[in-house]
Amino acid sequence: MSTAILTEPRIVTVRVTDDAIIAHLADGRVVSVPLEWSWRLKDATAEQRAHWEIIGDGQGVHWPDVDEDISVDGMLRGVPAKRPSQKEKRILLDASSLIDADHRKLRRSPRRRRRMGRPQPNLKSKI
Repeated sequence: MSTAILTEPRIVTVRVTDDAIIAHLADGRVVSVPLEWSWRLKDATAEQRAHWEIIGDGQGVHWPDVDEDISVDGMLRGVPAKRPSQKEKRILLDASSLIDADHRKLRRSPRRRRRMGRPQPNLKSKI
């Protein structure tokens, strides 16, 4: 009786040409998808395309210069990245602005909070 060992596909290396994203898998397969599937990589320079990192044990590839991630699963299943619409871009920018504003509020000093009229906790205990 033979036992089959199931292993997940893993990317070992990747190359981006003018037309395709080509991934070499650990099991010897070569998977290629059209460059059109990644609008970020399509718009990237050759230098940005060449700067990539393997995610985890080869589950995907990350291009830090253009903030793009592509999974081996997505390549095998045929899942292209969708370019966000203008409305989606505005929503993302608005959300980013709100997060930045919250971070600025958190960085305010306790003295500034007092000036704004917020009560400060009384750290001295009366015995």
